[in-house]
Amino acid sequence: MFIISSKWQVASNKSTTTADSASLKRLVLLLLLVTCNLLFAPAARAVLTIEITQSYDGGMPIAIVPFKWDGPAKQAPQDIAGIIESDLLRSGRFNAVPKTNFVSQPHEHKDVVFKDWRISKAEALVIGTLRQIAPGRYIVEFRLYDVFKETQLSGYMYIVEEDSLRRVAHQISDLIYEKLTGEPGAFNTRIAYVVKEGAGKAIKYKLQVADSDGYDAITILTSPEPILSPAWSPDGTRLAYVSLEHRRSTIYIQSVATGDRVKVAEHKGLNGAPAWSPDGSRLALTLSRDGNPEIYVLRLADNSLERLTNHPAIDTEPAWSPDGRQIVFTSDRAGRPNIYRINADGGKVERITVDGEYNARASYSADGTMLALVSAKGGRFHTAVMHLKGSVLQLLTDTSLDESPSFAPNGRIILYATSVQGRGVLASVSSDGRVRQILKSQDGDIREPAWSPFNRQLQPKE
Repeated sequence: MFIISSKWQVASNKSTTTADSASLKRLVLLLLLVTCNLLFAPAARAVLTIEITQSYDGGMPIAIVPFKWDGPAKQAPQDIAGIIESDLLRSGRFNAVPKTNFVSQPHEHKDVVFKDWRISKAEALVIGTLRQIAPGRYIVEFRLYDVFKETQLSGYMYIVEEDSLRRVAHQISDLIYEKLTGEPGAFNTRIAYVVKEGAGKAIKYKLQVADSDGYDAITILTSPEPILSPAWSPDGTRLAYVSLEHRRSTIYIQSVATGDRVKVAEHKGLNGAPAWSPDGSRLALTLSRDGNPEIYVLRLADNSLERLTNHPAIDTEPAWSPDGRQIVFTSDRAGRPNIYRINADGGKVERITVDGEYNARASYSADGTMLALVSAKGGRFHTAVMHLKGSVLQLLTDTSLDESPSFAPNGRIILYATSVQGRGVLASVSSDGRVRQILKSQDGDIREPAWSPFNRQLQPKE
């Protein structure tokens, strides 16, 4: 998070020399990159649980019948219907019909009586089965109905291993969401984030990846030094990030599946804020190799660098437009941090934000119509969106220390880090501000979230 501290503001007003001021800026930026991680509270483990703090009552009523279980065990290995219901409720676009209102609980098409569901005030109905066909192997079937039209809208069958059952449930949620809203769902995606564990000399930082609902977390890197700015590659297979191993900032790219990693930037000074181009061939990043933090573009094929900005201010936190033609970044070149834009091949710099005391850490929505960013008002740092058409800035949260907003790949939800009762947590807010949730860990703090692109889909049978 890009912050101009009060100490810097005071020092900048004194009669310091140009060289002293530039050195102070660079020192402040480096210290703040470390500080956002050093503020983590000690943690033993990080299991994310979701708490909906604000919902929207105008969602579509949908009835999701518990899936029929057919297998030798008394209990199904996963509650498929429960996962689907949780996904759809988190989107803010649906309201679940209470099971106490169910007149019947069908599992097959022949058992559906649409009059029962009109009585229950459901507009959509989901039924399904989960059947074990071999040790560790299952068939999942579901059907989605329009209750009032009395028609089936969708229906698929999956044959999967046990470790793919949650993924199938998320994919079914995506199909239901898209069929009923006309927009792609983003439940079958992943999030990356940084966890701090331990205390004193036993402190460890972990770069973790989990499903979009916080389940099935895996650790892909453990380090005694801070890890910053994870960023997903466009194909969702790799993460770029900043590590302060060996007490210096270095940018790595690491495979999520294998753990293999390669060092891509270790220049003198600051190496920070990597951002992938939409085609995955380049990284935009912040380097101070020439004495001042500037925006560069690194071509991964040959490790060649192109410098985009050239200004005595701090330029940092680049992010690409979806078409790859432009890059937005944070700069204090007008006195306070604000969002600026430049063509990806260089040229004139354009200021984007004008409202607010502070605007930083911008990223584009998938359709390129909005920026998610952190904006300050009255000394409180909120997650916000800027609608690029009309340059309208909209604050979305009432939390006061928000950081690192990241759009879901469908642009409907923004994931960010914040502080609640002195602890760092992840939170999400719908892009219209109507639905808010907190993702808490059982022990400790979490920072630096990044939402993956759409994942590869399992192939169903109709």
